Amino acid sequence: MRSILVLADRSDAARGRIDTALSLARMTEGHVTLLVDTPVMRFTAVDAMGGAMVATDALQEAVRNDDAYAQEIEAHLSRADVPCSVMRAEAEPLDAMSQSARLSDIAIVSRGDPLAGDLPLAMRGPVLAVSDERELAFPLARACIAWDGSAEAAAALRGAVPLLAGCGEVTVITVEDAPREWPATDAVEYLSRHGVSAEMQVLPRIGSVEETLLREVQMRDAQLLIMGAFGHSRVREFLFGGVTRSMLEMKHGPALLLAH
Repeated sequence: MRSILVLADRSDAARGRIDTALSLARMTEGHVTLLVDTPVMRFTAVDAMGGAMVATDALQEAVRNDDAYAQEIEAHLSRADVPCSVMRAEAEPLDAMSQSARLSDIAIVSRGDPLAGDLPLAMRGPVLAVSDERELAFPLARACIAWDGSAEAAAALRGAVPLLAGCGEVTVITVEDAPREWPATDAVEYLSRHGVSAEMQVLPRIGSVEETLLREVQMRDAQLLIMGAFGHSRVREFLFGGVTRSMLEMKHGPALLLAH
């Protein structure tokens, strides 16, 4: 992970995201890019005739405030022990992050932010969604991988390998629901080729898949859960629920590494 992108705003959760990015960069000898975004469209309204009206004064003030915030962050991080830079954008957060992430190895957002569910579908790389309550410190002590053999799960697994360096305990979890084309042993073997030692845990389904998975993750006190994002269509997940949606809606829980 040599190129790490993190959304930096003025929310209370920003500090945890930034500290997580710095910790990951120390372990991987990476570079952290902080994105400060001014969502211009939020200062635009459409009148009854279809014309656009811009709250110019409010927009200009927001841009000035975000420019000052970017300079403040840049000055603060000039003393950091890893290379950092600050980017500015004036777009909706999803567009700003997905465009900025094109040459990033990973993007870091807050788990409670709608971006955590939207961004994995808009970019090719992994998205690390961290808790608002605490940073994710590397190397990890315990991590779990939700494995169902899907393309999404495989993308998440590949993207997570650098984060698992030095992890004390890695568990590949499969919930028995239907026959799998790709058994969990394939995931364990893949990790071993990358120097990551992992154990396999096959669980009988008790309740929903997400309930079964969550019990095991909580029992193991995992700091990170690696999983594919939205194996079904996003509309179906919204209407009927699903593992990704359930994990994102949890108030408390591990950080999530998501990929699609």
